[in-house]
Amino acid sequence: MKLKKIVTLVSSAILAFSLVGCSIEGEESSAGSEGAVVGNGSIGFSVSTLNNPFFVTLSQGAKDKAKEEGRDLIVVDAGDDAAKQTSDIEDLISKNISILIVNPVDSDAVAPAVKDAIAKGIKVISLDRAVNGVDVDCSIASDNVEGAKMATEYLVSLVGKDAKVVELEGTSGSSATIDRGTGFHKVADEQLNVVSSQTANFNRSEGMTVMENMLQSNSDIKGVFAHNDEMALGAVEAIGNKDIVVVGFDSTDDALAAIKKGKMAATVAQKPDLMGATAVETAIKIINGEAVEKSIPVEVELVTK
Repeated sequence: MKLKKIVTLVSSAILAFSLVGCSIEGEESSAGSEGAVVGNGSIGFSVSTLNNPFFVTLSQGAKDKAKEEGRDLIVVDAGDDAAKQTSDIEDLISKNISILIVNPVDSDAVAPAVKDAIAKGIKVISLDRAVNGVDVDCSIASDNVEGAKMATEYLVSLVGKDAKVVELEGTSGSSATIDRGTGFHKVADEQLNVVSSQTANFNRSEGMTVMENMLQSNSDIKGVFAHNDEMALGAVEAIGNKDIVVVGFDSTDDALAAIKKGKMAATVAQKPDLMGATAVETAIKIINGEAVEKSIPVEVELVTK
């Protein structure tokens, strides 16, 4: 009887050990199927502002694609406040997201929060604007330099060489501001007389105020290049009936309507809905362990009447 009891105990121990072994092996293979991706499979999207039609469309493109794919997408609006964006990203990290899509207010200021996400194993996609000094998993953006060059070349064709022009700049520190300014100056510094460059923070009302001040200082301005359509439309309001050529960037519905009416000369078309959808598609690929391109450029085109 004693021998029988010992055999039974040994058999039970072996069975228990094998079950534990199967369980551990199963957990390892399950974890391995997700690759190096951490979190609960959800996607966090920190957008610079939803007080701008371009970014509303960008966000909606992302939401529509997430819904179509049955993915959990958390969108947070930084309200053009770099400090709030940092806080938003830290909050997304605490929600155990797997992917962070970030559309920076300020390409420098957002870097520490993005580094925190990466340190937690979260994969990062930058959208429309870069994160300076950080190696993200994928960068999706329009060719802002080329778009601004195209817009400025068209401006030159309308106002003539050496004409006095002004530049309405976007939010200081944003990569879109830097790139669009670079594209503008590549052409303007050689072919135009740039009498003033001032920020209006991608905002329509600020664009109007800054343009009014510019007109008081320089009554003979012939042209305006605005880093986005919202500032361009603000400039149009300030200009009134004066014969000044205005070129914007983004191809928003309001800008296209202004071009049809002859109030704006041109804008540069981006595809924010496609960009938002592409970001979510790319996030899903990363979650599924698929390889993605480090940089996905989105083409731009000039839109005139």
